[in-house]
Amino acid sequence: MRRAAAAAVRSRGMSFPERHWYRLSWLSVLLAPAAAAFAIATLLRRAVYRVGILPTARLRAPVLVVGNLVVGGTGKTPLVLWVAQQLRARGFRPGIVSRGYRSGAQAARPVPRGGDPARFGDEPLLLAERGDVPVWIGRNRVAAGRALLAAHPDRNVLICDDGLQHYRLARDFEIAVADSRGFGNGLLLPAGPLRELPSRRVDAWVVNGGAERAGAFAMRLMPAGFYRIRDPERSVGIEELHGRRLHAVAGIGNPARFFATLESLGLAFVPHAFPDHHAFTTHDLEYADCDAVLMTEKDAVKCRAFGRDDLYALRVEASVDPRLADLIATRLHGLETA
Repeated sequence: MRRAAAAAVRSRGMSFPERHWYRLSWLSVLLAPAAAAFAIATLLRRAVYRVGILPTARLRAPVLVVGNLVVGGTGKTPLVLWVAQQLRARGFRPGIVSRGYRSGAQAARPVPRGGDPARFGDEPLLLAERGDVPVWIGRNRVAAGRALLAAHPDRNVLICDDGLQHYRLARDFEIAVADSRGFGNGLLLPAGPLRELPSRRVDAWVVNGGAERAGAFAMRLMPAGFYRIRDPERSVGIEELHGRRLHAVAGIGNPARFFATLESLGLAFVPHAFPDHHAFTTHDLEYADCDAVLMTEKDAVKCRAFGRDDLYALRVEASVDPRLADLIATRLHGLETA
């Protein structure tokens, strides 16, 4: 019953095509020829970069890419933060490059703490505020990486957020992230959720909260406490939320995962799923019989300007097999700039 309810909640946050991506339906079958054409185009595009017909650009610092093969959230942002933390602990000086989805950024620019999510994107803002490393965005990740390195010449490794398919940027280590949804119906866009074939080779697979995959590194998103969005420095004990009339919103790729986390904390709430990267308005968060609204950190950066005291965010930390950090450090040592 709970699994069916979670699936229903997740589907309300999906677009019409997405509701068919995790099963074989009439629509996915109808779109299968288009998916086959997309697969051929993807393989050809990757091949022309590999053989040098289209050039790749190598930066002066090694590049580590964290991305996924499916459309939608798999826990990539917490993993990027974990990688940055692990690299810093091992003496590296990382920077982060991101496209800045829905930010409208064309030219490369830095992401300031407390910036406008409409200008910089929700995920880059979260990375800048949680990662304690410089973050730059730009549609051209090569240009963004060069700009970051020019502005911060001490950086000796770059983490590219969601850039597996940005082949023009040469990379030294690739991580692909999957979650409990796996590869959906196994078809490429537009018939399924896949951007590339699952056979695509990467240096490491990370599975977030799902069934173990041979050779993959396990990851879990661990709750690390609530905070009031207007005052993020002040932690809020979970006992303050028990017994209150709660509503929970999630504008992420997999809303059901956030709601399941809240349930695991013993909280009773009314769930509201929104599309990924949803631009929240105050009207979206107006609910009858409501004492508090709970949300993810990614959504919180878009709601802090509302000036409300009843909005709370749940901080999460990625717990990842430490062998992944050892593998990354081993591969990067000797490649980083001085």
